[in-house]
Amino acid sequence: MTPLAIGGVICKNNLALAPMAGITDSPLRALCLRGGAGLVCAEMVAAPGIQHGNPRTGRMLKLDYGEHPCAMQIFGGDDAAVACAVAAAKREGADIIDINAGCPVPKIVKAGAGIALMKDEAAFARMIAAAVKAAGATPVTVKTRVGLRQGEVLSVKLARIAEGEGAAAVFLHGRYASMAHAGPLDCEAMSATAAAVKIPVIGNGGVCGSATAAEVLKTGCAGVMIGRAAIGNPFIFEQICAELSGAAYQPLDARSRARIFLELLDMCVLRYGPRTGLNRSRKTAGYFITGFPNCAAVRTRFMGIDNHEQARRYLAAALH
Repeated sequence: MTPLAIGGVICKNNLALAPMAGITDSPLRALCLRGGAGLVCAEMVAAPGIQHGNPRTGRMLKLDYGEHPCAMQIFGGDDAAVACAVAAAKREGADIIDINAGCPVPKIVKAGAGIALMKDEAAFARMIAAAVKAAGATPVTVKTRVGLRQGEVLSVKLARIAEGEGAAAVFLHGRYASMAHAGPLDCEAMSATAAAVKIPVIGNGGVCGSATAAEVLKTGCAGVMIGRAAIGNPFIFEQICAELSGAAYQPLDARSRARIFLELLDMCVLRYGPRTGLNRSRKTAGYFITGFPNCAAVRTRFMGIDNHEQARRYLAAALH
C-alpha cells in the first residue's frame, strides 16, 4: 500500500479507520493504528456542545495513547459553532479536521448537519470555508456520500466545491443516503468523483477485506476507509496491506481477537474510569468475543458482571 498525503499530513499507507458514533473512541483508534491503519478518524463531535462548553463533548476531543495521525470529525449546521469546534480540535492536537456531510440520521439532519449539507450547496461551501479558516495550517477534509437517492449523483459537484474552498481530501461513502449502510456501492459515481478533483478521494462503504478494498481502489480512489469490519478486528488494516501486496498473511484467530478485547477493556477503564469504561467496552464485546466454542455464553456472562475487576478476571480465565 502506498503512503497517503492529506495536506501536510503523510499517512504511512492509504487505509483509514472510518468514524463511527459511539465506537471509534480513543482506545479503539489506538488499537487500529497498531493494527496497521494509516489514519484513524474519531467518532463525530457535536459543534454546539463545544461552543457551549459541554464538558462531556469537550472530552471527546482528547487524544490519548499517541494516536496519530488522527482526524477529528465535527458535525453541525452553524458555521460559527463548527469554526469554534474546529479551533478546539486543533488545540487538542488533531492532525486533520473532518466535516460530516454524509450522516443520514434524522436528528443530525434536523440540526442542519450531515446530509442536510448535501442538499444546500451554498451552506456546504460556507461550512467548508469556515472550517478551513479556523483550522489554519491543519488540513480540513469532508466526509460525504455519492448522493441522496439512487441515480442522482451529487458527489462530483460537492467534491469540486470542497476543493475550491480549500479542503485537502474527500472521504466518500459510495452508497446513497437513502440506502444507509446496505446495498452495492455506485462505483461509477465514485470513479467520476475521484477524477473530478486533484485532492485525494478516499472511498468508503462495505469494505470487509482485501477483495473489497481492491474494488474501491479500482475506481481511482486514492485510499480506502474501513468501518464495521475493523470493529472486533483492529488488525484488518495490516491484513489488507499484506494481501494487496501479494504477501502471505495469517489472520488473527477468534480467541486472539477476544484477548485483544481484554486490552481494550483496560484502555477504556483507564480513559473513562471503572464503571463507564466497562459500560463503554460492552458496545463492542459482540464483535470481539465471537467465533469460538462457547463464545455466546462467555459474552452473556461478561455482560452481566458490573465490576470491572471481576469482569476482567472472568474474561482472562475464560479466554486462557
